[in-house]
Amino acid sequence: MDSSHAMASGRTESVTEPETEPETETHEGAVPPGKLYGVGLGPGDPSLMTVRAVEAIAAADVVAYHSARHGRSIARSIAAKHIREDHIEERLMYPLTVETTDHPGGYRGALDDFYAEASDRLAAHLDAGRTVAVLAEGDPLFYGSYQHMHKRLAHRYDTEVIPGVTSVSASAARLGEPLCEAEETLTIIPGTLPEEELTARLAAADSAVVMKLGRTFPAVRRALARAGRLEGARYVERATMAGERTGKLTDVDPESVPYFSVAVLPSRIDAVPPEPRPGSGEVLVVGTGPAGAGWLTPETRGALASATDLVGYTTYLARVPERPGQRRHGSDNKVESERAEFALDLARRGHRVAVVSGGDPGVFAMATAVLDVAAQEVYADVPVRVLPGVTAANAAAAKAGAPLGHDYATISLSDRLKPWEVIARRLAAAAAADLVLALYNPGSASRTWQVAKARELLLEHRAPDTPVVVARDVGGPEESVRVLPLADLDPAEVDMRTLLLIGSSQTRTTTRPDGTRLAWTPRTYPDS
Repeated sequence: MDSSHAMASGRTESVTEPETEPETETHEGAVPPGKLYGVGLGPGDPSLMTVRAVEAIAAADVVAYHSARHGRSIARSIAAKHIREDHIEERLMYPLTVETTDHPGGYRGALDDFYAEASDRLAAHLDAGRTVAVLAEGDPLFYGSYQHMHKRLAHRYDTEVIPGVTSVSASAARLGEPLCEAEETLTIIPGTLPEEELTARLAAADSAVVMKLGRTFPAVRRALARAGRLEGARYVERATMAGERTGKLTDVDPESVPYFSVAVLPSRIDAVPPEPRPGSGEVLVVGTGPAGAGWLTPETRGALASATDLVGYTTYLARVPERPGQRRHGSDNKVESERAEFALDLARRGHRVAVVSGGDPGVFAMATAVLDVAAQEVYADVPVRVLPGVTAANAAAAKAGAPLGHDYATISLSDRLKPWEVIARRLAAAAAADLVLALYNPGSASRTWQVAKARELLLEHRAPDTPVVVARDVGGPEESVRVLPLADLDPAEVDMRTLLLIGSSQTRTTTRPDGTRLAWTPRTYPDS
């Protein structure tokens, strides 16, 4: 049968037609509308229905439920012993079983028409004064078909939603493993998401449940593997129902997976860390952005969560949430090579190591230190990956508008690792080329004269009113971002938590109605 024929024949059906009976009228002659119940039935075992669900079915004149085109309804089978002969049964039969249709609105349009028709059918009962109970597996408002009725009817009729035990709770119970503890969060993910999105969500999750498996199972399995979460994943099929199956997800044949199954990543609070195996280790150099958790990407969040060991400067390690079983190795900010060697030694012994770096690890940070050491023959077999983070320059520029909108150069003013003469030549060359400048490490307690000298050099090439962004503690509790003229730059206000953005001859500024001063550099450059 083609999809257009399926649509034509896929109407809602009344299993038992209502008998003609006198209607009780109010003193004004109108029949009061009936009440709508959204009845959660739980995950499948009829004994897990709530007392209130049973009461609502008993009080109903009409019992409605969704079904596939074969006519069978899981919801009705759960509630079967509570459905009486005098109940009017309203079977709401889906017109489609696959996501292909000739409907002009596509698959979504076909379903919208179906839900509208089904809602109209229920509304007719409600308008006639009948109480309607719409049965829903699990919980009515959790990935359930009832919610489409609710959105169309609840604002028009007296409505009560009766919660039910979800498949998520049932699956955890059947596995006998906690889902969440302490400060963990739970992520519910539909397996129908694109694989890249699945990977990102799984990598960033503490605990997770992936719904709607079936044909999505191969992509979900690949996403779990790419996120480093496959070994801890569990599988539950038809929880609390006949044919229930549970176990490790890695043991499941993809061809055997039905739609009514879930993948579960349980709590890791009491999880036993895997034993290190030589040859299985890895070093991930992770950029955490300029401040706290809000600057992490899903990829870096996942890498930090799945690492057995965290290595880094203690200030940056403090930004990473602590996880049970995960070892943290903090050190001073001036031992980068030693830190890199320590991380690589751990990985060589089979540990999965995340080297934590502020901002982006490849910008004046830990990536070069790790790669320098990893180039030694002894570490030739240790995999090393660099995961990008939001740079301090980009974070500061975004807070100030778009001063890096055209060509720019990034220069560190620290003369601890290169002589000032080199810094001065590069400043002069970049300034002469009319590049916007992002100046890292402009000053500290032990370096107090570099900013003044840099301003002096820049004023040889830039007008005194050239916009300068002074960005301090971007993303942190003491964040301060100001736009001022180059001539007004006060070196005494610059410390190691400050980043400077020096505009080009084309950089512009504006003051918004709320008083905010913004800077931007146009993407076009005037013809010489």
